Amino acid sequence: MPWTDQDILRYSRNILLKEIGPSGQEKLFSSSALVVGAGGLGSPALLYLAGAGVGRIGVIDGDRVDLSNLNRQWIHKEAAVGREKADSAGEMLLAFRSELRLEAHAEALTAENALELFRRHDVVIDGSDNFPTKYLCNDAAILAKVPLVHAGALRFGGQILTIVPGRGPCLRCLLPEIPPRKDAPTCSEAGILGAAAGVIGSWQAAEAVKILLKIGDPLTGRLLVVDILEATVTTLTVPRDPDCPACGKSPRIRAPLTASEYDLERSCAS
Repeated sequence: MPWTDQDILRYSRNILLKEIGPSGQEKLFSSSALVVGAGGLGSPALLYLAGAGVGRIGVIDGDRVDLSNLNRQWIHKEAAVGREKADSAGEMLLAFRSELRLEAHAEALTAENALELFRRHDVVIDGSDNFPTKYLCNDAAILAKVPLVHAGALRFGGQILTIVPGRGPCLRCLLPEIPPRKDAPTCSEAGILGAAAGVIGSWQAAEAVKILLKIGDPLTGRLLVVDILEATVTTLTVPRDPDCPACGKSPRIRAPLTASEYDLERSCAS
């Protein structure tokens, strides 16, 4: 794309980084990212991807903004309460960066739309807030052969795992089946510090930029665990499971599962 004086000024701090430079910035301009969920993780991820200069950004979320979201989902204004999250987030992104090519999908990610959406982007960030959607993201990423930055946040911390199909393990290598509900409380049940979600979502955006530019060492095969309360960051090795139902030698998952199938899988794990 032709560079303007405003582009040079706006992205000058990126360009000063030898790992990025002018050619890397051009790459970001021509890249695309999809963020699943415009919530606590999606809010910082979306804004930092836009701030980095990613040319096309998609956001998909079927929920509406609730007042209880605002302690951490700061892409939404107070006046957005009751609006579709995808539309509210899209409006904020365009206000932040008017030339952004934005695709806002005010709908849930499903078995029917996941593969098409994933294949249209260079990287996907999972900012969802429930395990069935996280496993759908994982399975769709493996099938579509698109890198996925998985994460979750709760209370005072969270974890991140970057999944590069064919190169490292996936979420099912770490957790073969969806954890039962009793072992997976939600933010509405256990609470969350907004800043904790901000740290995890920002780190997801950094992982996505590294993948798009092929720089640094992404968290492939490593689970990053962040504890804000104790001020610790731990990295755990995640081996690839040859018997993994999604990415193993003989995968059993040949298509994304429906919502009822993920619910059944979770019930069987209970």
